Amino acid sequence: MRLRAVVTAALLGALLLAVQVALAPLPNIELVSPLVILSTLLLGRYVAYSLAVFVLLEGLIYGFGLWWFSYLYIWAILAVLAYLFRRMDSRLGWALLAGFFGLFFGTLTALPVIFVSGLAAGGAYIVAGIPFDLLHAAGNFLLGLLVILPVKNSAALRRAASFLSTGAPV
Repeated sequence: MRLRAVVTAALLGALLLAVQVALAPLPNIELVSPLVILSTLLLGRYVAYSLAVFVLLEGLIYGFGLWWFSYLYIWAILAVLAYLFRRMDSRLGWALLAGFFGLFFGTLTALPVIFVSGLAAGGAYIVAGIPFDLLHAAGNFLLGLLVILPVKNSAALRRAASFLSTGAPV
């Protein structure tokens, strides 16, 4: 285990929380998704530490409600998708990935609701969240279009990956 990568991952997890809290007043407009994608490209498998710190801190701040359990897998799904598409060199491709993740965020969050309260409650949860999912998708798409590829291809990210020696293919 590389100490630099673990420490960087922990700091990125805290940054994810800070960015999420700062933008919390905006309905489902967030920088967490693009940052999780970029963190995955930078850290490779060490992104799991970032996600663990972020999810734990979210629970400590907002409480460990039913929503929290979905965060245990939702961000991991995004990290896996980012890793699978890590070689993609298309602004539109990254924007679509981030946008579709935002669109299906509410559905992914509904899985614990379905498990605890049943299919009808989960369906109601999904339908009630559609306006927020649409906002989430639009925000993620725009941020993905503007941020992900330029940062992914930046010399700074390549230097950081080299410094961390994670072996992540940036």
